[in-house]
Amino acid sequence: MKSISILVPPGAVMEAVADPRYLFTTANQFLEAAGRPPLFSIQLVGLEKQTSLLNGVFSIQSDKLINEVDQTDLIIIPAISSPIGPVLDMNKAFIPWLVKQYQQGAEIASLCLGAFVLAETGLLDGKKCSTHWAFYNEFRERYPEVTIMDGHIITEEQGIYSSGGANSYWNLLIYLLEKYTNRETAILASKYFAIDIDRNSQTVFAIFNGQKDHADEDVKKVQHFIEKNFTEKLSVEELAKTVAMSRRSLERRFRQATNNTVAEYIQRVKVEAAKRSFEATRKNINEVMYDVGYTDTKAFRSLFKKITGLNPVAYRNKYNKQLQELAN
Repeated sequence: MKSISILVPPGAVMEAVADPRYLFTTANQFLEAAGRPPLFSIQLVGLEKQTSLLNGVFSIQSDKLINEVDQTDLIIIPAISSPIGPVLDMNKAFIPWLVKQYQQGAEIASLCLGAFVLAETGLLDGKKCSTHWAFYNEFRERYPEVTIMDGHIITEEQGIYSSGGANSYWNLLIYLLEKYTNRETAILASKYFAIDIDRNSQTVFAIFNGQKDHADEDVKKVQHFIEKNFTEKLSVEELAKTVAMSRRSLERRFRQATNNTVAEYIQRVKVEAAKRSFEATRKNINEVMYDVGYTDTKAFRSLFKKITGLNPVAYRNKYNKQLQELAN
């Protein structure tokens, strides 16, 4: 039997506790229906017997407390809610237990923002990690020794697994199920739970709001200027002049504040505007491309796919309701 310990941390997202339990319990049923013995022993592990979630709206009963679990095979850290800092403070008692279990051979999987709890252990230092795209900047600031895998749904390194944002944790759960059983069982589970198996990117869901959670006011001025004038041909030299700075200084401070070069930021602003246009209008690819300041079709298509994971036509067909209604 594989022992699976699903943590019940204060501040957890309830679904991210219930869904792993549901999946592996159902997998046992699949195995039994195929004439095989159940493989998974699933337990909810908490700091207290009963954990209140969402300001008391929900309550989860733990099967065991952490001091009652000496050894386990897989630990699942569910997604936590924000603000992150207070939730991490409430879950400090999990940290030494997680480190001990990993050192004893347990594997650990974090779901979505559960990556913050995992990173608190130090076990991710020098490793790669996935988490929700909307929290990349906060994660980088808290854990500079960890490499965020931009857009990745699943990251695996040395027995440590992490997933991208929100419901993409289902892909990690299916991935783990396949690892512990077989491809056939994983496909059956993906069909039963209606999960798109092997989806490997969350970039298509990302919304670029600009990285302004920093204290460099000059960089913020440049960001605002870019966002208001993205249809124009912008150069770093001209942008630097708007804040009386040298190009080199602007490049250095801009990257330090936003984790993007100036050119990358301009590209992301343009692509975000293109996405909004594809979602809300019936303009063709060339019209949208010109609207956001591009004239090279090949370059625009390549950049759009690099940032979103889909080419412009596929993105428009996926998210434009008017076109979907016409097709039906």
